[in-house]
Amino acid sequence: MRTALVYHEEMTAARLLWDDPECEIERPERLTAAVERLQQGGLEQRCLQLAAREASEAELGLVHSPEYVSLMRGTQALSTEELQALSGQYDAVYFHPSTFHCARLAAGAALQLVDAVLTGTAHNGLALVRPPGHHSQRAAANGFCVFNNVAIAARYAQKRHGVHRILIVDWDVHHGQGIQYIFEDDPSVLYFSWHRYEHGRFWPYLRESDADAVGLGPGRGFTVNLPWNQVGMGNADYMAAFLHVLLPVAFEFDPELVLVSAGFDSAIGDPEGQMQATPECFAHLTQLLQVLAGGRVCAVLEGGYHLESLSQSVCMVVKALLGDPAPPLLGPMVPQHSALESIQSVRAAQAPHWTSLWQQGSTPTLSLSTCSPERRPSPVSPGGPKCKAAEAQTSAVLSSLLDRLHLCATPPVRTAIALTAPAAAMVLPPDILRQEESAPREETQAWARLHEALTQDTAFTALGKVLHLLNGILDGQVSSGIATTPAAASTLEVVLRQGLSHGAQRVFCVALGQLDRPPDLANDGRTLWLNIRGKEAAALSTLHVSVPLSGTTGGFLSCILALVLPLAYGFQPDLVLVALGPAHGLQDPQAALLAALLRGPAGGRVLVLVEQESTCQLVGVLARVLHGDPPPSLGPFSVASPDDVQALVHLRGQLEAQWEMLQVAAPSGVP
Repeated sequence: MRTALVYHEEMTAARLLWDDPECEIERPERLTAAVERLQQGGLEQRCLQLAAREASEAELGLVHSPEYVSLMRGTQALSTEELQALSGQYDAVYFHPSTFHCARLAAGAALQLVDAVLTGTAHNGLALVRPPGHHSQRAAANGFCVFNNVAIAARYAQKRHGVHRILIVDWDVHHGQGIQYIFEDDPSVLYFSWHRYEHGRFWPYLRESDADAVGLGPGRGFTVNLPWNQVGMGNADYMAAFLHVLLPVAFEFDPELVLVSAGFDSAIGDPEGQMQATPECFAHLTQLLQVLAGGRVCAVLEGGYHLESLSQSVCMVVKALLGDPAPPLLGPMVPQHSALESIQSVRAAQAPHWTSLWQQGSTPTLSLSTCSPERRPSPVSPGGPKCKAAEAQTSAVLSSLLDRLHLCATPPVRTAIALTAPAAAMVLPPDILRQEESAPREETQAWARLHEALTQDTAFTALGKVLHLLNGILDGQVSSGIATTPAAASTLEVVLRQGLSHGAQRVFCVALGQLDRPPDLANDGRTLWLNIRGKEAAALSTLHVSVPLSGTTGGFLSCILALVLPLAYGFQPDLVLVALGPAHGLQDPQAALLAALLRGPAGGRVLVLVEQESTCQLVGVLARVLHGDPPPSLGPFSVASPDDVQALVHLRGQLEAQWEMLQVAAPSGVP
């Protein structure tokens, strides 16, 4: 993976020159702390390092008015008193003699990143910039933002590189109203923002930050607002928002480029957001975005004011961009009632515009978040005493989480492949390990006695290789692997039993094709078995689920996003098994997408078993996505059939009481 990192130390020059409790949190140390943490973790050295350039005034003019650019240029010659007076004309902004230069570097860094990704110099990347940009409007600075870096990058990608469809994902804790205003009537840009809203009582106090603000004219449906009406949203809430709102719409939109307004004031410990999402959650969010647009993801720093939380979250994003497995998400994966209310509202507002939402069988009545149009002060003033007290209260929790992150060592081998027979024609990245070793013969013989089919020469040899690969994954030497076998059903049972006896506490098994759950498998809650095959949807128990394989892209995506992934993240396995048995029916891009998305729930510990009859091409693409490459496109979006919709609704009704990550609406009667 070639991941670009764009930065310039001169962006630290601008700083606050007078007392302003609201603005003092936007300081140069935000950048230096992130860069130092990347260097300490050896991540900067793994990236393609690019020095930011200044955006030209013509490039700034792609979004901003000439008069506004001229006004900002003039700040270079103003005195401190004049700068303070001009700053007072805007909301939550300060100017410095270096602001114009820094802001041009910030915008230029985003453009340089877009150039690198769209020319193939890099696969993806991150621009570490300040000042941030997503609040800035055509002729107004706002909320620490001078030029709208991501909006300029989007227009630049369209004009310079001919990109037709761009997805902007804004996970900053504040609504990026500047981006919304710029693109609200433009169907070529899909803008998604979640943000602390509190029924309109949190900055920027805008009615148009609510779920029913969906865009204007031809842009209706291309603005997606998800307002958080309580603080304390955590990993489960963020993941539910991606699985049940963003990703279905994004796949239907089919972007050619993904831009991320990457604000980390939505992370734990931040005084602005007061949210509970941990740094590794942002690695999972990044991984999910990498299955879109051929992996062309450009992240640009926005907010983030707790230096340790910010820097660790930045590292998690860079690791994900580099293809490293994301650490598992700990803690209960149960979305909060308020989060489900918000998800329910935005799905209702967007359902008329996106078939991917209504075809999942849930179009509840829209419930507006705003309870009063009047502006009210935020419960916590930026930088004030209450803010600092809240920060102190979470410091112990954050310290414990960060200590755990430091202990999450990446296995020395990211991906290994064990083939039954040599496949010289298979082209793989050089750092994918071609495993030839086998488990000790005695161990293999002991397991082979379970099934006569495994005693045959080829199956026995394959079993030995599979057991050796599995042991490497469970011992932390290998992150993920793929193996071929002529006896998928028998081998899968052995692998499942060996995994449970060798230290795996919970195993999530996805079986495709003619593969049945072992009848005598213990019902001890340690195995969640999901069959994707046949014609009927059935929940034989909360740990044994069967769903038909859809014949449409829309139906397949609904199955993965609305069923498979919520079950996987809710179960929180420490090992994922994917078995492609006889007549599995998956096309190569479908199998690749499934494998890529299942890298997340178990922290990258995935073993894929493939029936030997499958093609070398399938094995090769699976190995590459497990290694971190983006999966190939599924092709044109097609609507799920009525039978697919009915099957999904049926299973959700049976399972969502046990697996709350399946829920897309707040349960009635629950406070």
